Amino acid sequence: MANTSAESHTHPSGLAENPGSEAVSGQAQEEQKAADSGDSFAAWEKTKAERDELLDRLARTQAEFENTRKRLNKEQDEFKELALADAIKSLLPILDGFDWAIQSPYQNVEEFRSGISLIRKQLQDSLSNLGLRAIPADGEPFDPRLHQAVEVVNTTVTQDNQVLKDVRRGYKLKDRLLRPAMVLVAHNPEGDAQGEPSKLL
Repeated sequence: MANTSAESHTHPSGLAENPGSEAVSGQAQEEQKAADSGDSFAAWEKTKAERDELLDRLARTQAEFENTRKRLNKEQDEFKELALADAIKSLLPILDGFDWAIQSPYQNVEEFRSGISLIRKQLQDSLSNLGLRAIPADGEPFDPRLHQAVEVVNTTVTQDNQVLKDVRRGYKLKDRLLRPAMVLVAHNPEGDAQGEPSKLL
């Protein structure tokens, strides 16, 4: 006799399949994927906005730094120009003195020497006000940091390594050495014989 009952489809696990529940599950997964996709896009938008903000701040900081650098350089150049202008202004009376010395008639050499000496003193005073100092040399112990020996003279009348003569004056601008003094230096053989070897040689 034929079996008229409908065949029942069973799941391999032995449970009956439910087509409606599979559809619901699939829809839920799609909705979850859509939600995850939306969250990812929102996170990307937030990260992009933060990146753009940081780049904008960096660009503004760089622009401010460049403007500050230019302003400081300009102020430094202006300060140098003012300092140079003040220095030159202090030397103008000496230039005037030379002009007058050239134009003025002199009766004798001594009168001319007196005028030149006066101008030199004006120049020396102006340079001293700017911080120029002559390096002591005559009669001083030889100092290789301040003196340049152009000749060593054998003598027994002065101490060994003593400066005999300042050939060309040396100068310092405050604490900066501009040029050493060119000097003649004594070499006393008797000083060597007494066990005091020359520091220069």
